[in-house]
Amino acid sequence: MSQLFFDKILDLSKLENVLNKLTRSTEERTELWLHVDEIIHNRIISCCLLHLHKDHHQEFLEIFIRSPYDKGIIKYLDDKTKKDMKKVLQDEIKLLEKEIRELR
Repeated sequence: MSQLFFDKILDLSKLENVLNKLTRSTEERTELWLHVDEIIHNRIISCCLLHLHKDHHQEFLEIFIRSPYDKGIIKYLDDKTKKDMKKVLQDEIKLLEKEIRELR
């Protein structure tokens, strides 16, 4: 899978530990990671849209579709939202980790 703009800013090690504890085999772990990867992608994009004014939604999605790996997207988000979006996205992943832990 290709790198996305948010891949390098997210620490997924705690989430990986949680998922490892939930699975018994490499096959289960791989399948679960496919689902979690999709959830992460959806949560991150939703979080970006939530914090962006709707006037910027189309532009953001066009930038993301054109260059999903562009690390400059974080700067774009920071500028448009006037927030530290790296921190916002990291907090969103922490929330996801908590939600997954609560499933056990």
